[in-house]
Amino acid sequence: MPLTDLFATRTEGMKASEIRELLKLLDQPEVISFAGGIPDPTLFPREAYQRAMIDCTGSTEAASALQYAPSEGYLPLRQWIARYMAQYGVICGADNILITAGSQQALDYLGKLFLDAGDTVLVGWPTYLGALGAFNAYQPRYDRLDVATNQPPAALQDAAGGRVKFSYLSPDFANPTGVSLDLAERGRILDLADALDIAVVEDGAYQALRYSGDRLPPLLAIEQARKGDIDACRTIYCGSFSKTLAPGLRVGWVVAARPVIGQMVLLKQAADLQTATLNQMVTARVAEELFEPHVEQLRAVYGARLKAMLAALDRHMPDGVRWTRPEGGMFVWCQLPEGIDGADLLAQALATEKVAFVPGGAFFADGSNRNTLRLNFSMPNEAQIEEGITRLGRTLRVAMAAR
Repeated sequence: MPLTDLFATRTEGMKASEIRELLKLLDQPEVISFAGGIPDPTLFPREAYQRAMIDCTGSTEAASALQYAPSEGYLPLRQWIARYMAQYGVICGADNILITAGSQQALDYLGKLFLDAGDTVLVGWPTYLGALGAFNAYQPRYDRLDVATNQPPAALQDAAGGRVKFSYLSPDFANPTGVSLDLAERGRILDLADALDIAVVEDGAYQALRYSGDRLPPLLAIEQARKGDIDACRTIYCGSFSKTLAPGLRVGWVVAARPVIGQMVLLKQAADLQTATLNQMVTARVAEELFEPHVEQLRAVYGARLKAMLAALDRHMPDGVRWTRPEGGMFVWCQLPEGIDGADLLAQALATEKVAFVPGGAFFADGSNRNTLRLNFSMPNEAQIEEGITRLGRTLRVAMAAR
């Protein structure tokens, strides 16, 4: 009997991430890639990390940096996060914070914490495929979360087909669309959660990367202003240093009511005991030293690249193609004419023009809407953006002519 016959049934919904597979294209210098949602490594604060690594391993702190540590996370880092969240209107203490190995681990823990097989998760249509990957192992159903229609809770619950446990969304510059929720939409999300008596998982991975427009409060801040006490809130905020400082150290965090954090600590202890102590200590030092000026630099560079991409799309996309116009984040979302399959277009674009992107069907829980694609603008420079969008426009014209 092959061992695959012994795998748990929950593994049937697990599949390779299309994005992780596409990252392999970055090793091919002739390919202009708009595929990975990754930061530009030339902008990493390498000198600050080098100093912090030396300080943490070459001093009296080395014993702590290389040792086991509390599962909740390194206290000075949690205190820094509490101060950072206060700038966005979230008033919390270190005991409301858990350090995770990136926000992706937090999504996995939340799926494990809330979902029984057949339970329903409300998600955007499209939504972050990493969230779908994290939740799929727990065999949920998915229903569409559409704040624009203001669908009555009773109708939504009837449509779901199983007990609704939480909604998942990224209010600021969502992956993959780049779209943000306005204040009214944020309020409706919280109203819906109260009406359905469910949790809200708020993915704040891109919140700091705003290039234009007014800063809006996180859902957790709005709910806390309504209810007064973070421990009375149902919103669970997932943050990350991956998009602002460096992704390779895998340091993220969760802010939530203490009973939620307490249960997640038990999951952390069972899974990996703790996030790497040295990574946490180094991140705390670098964040304390230069987080705000460094993020300002990212906003300037990525904001210019976003403008370059939108301008290139205006110049080179054929009629019938539509795209979002984000105010921040890392992505632009394109809707193609009916009959153009994003996956087929990718194969054609790679073969004929050496340009890559992520087909959009992977971001829909039901695999629909295949005439879509996601473009990343944080990694390529402005010259590559111009050339790559020119190539993509040529590919699309050929595909549209062949329909």
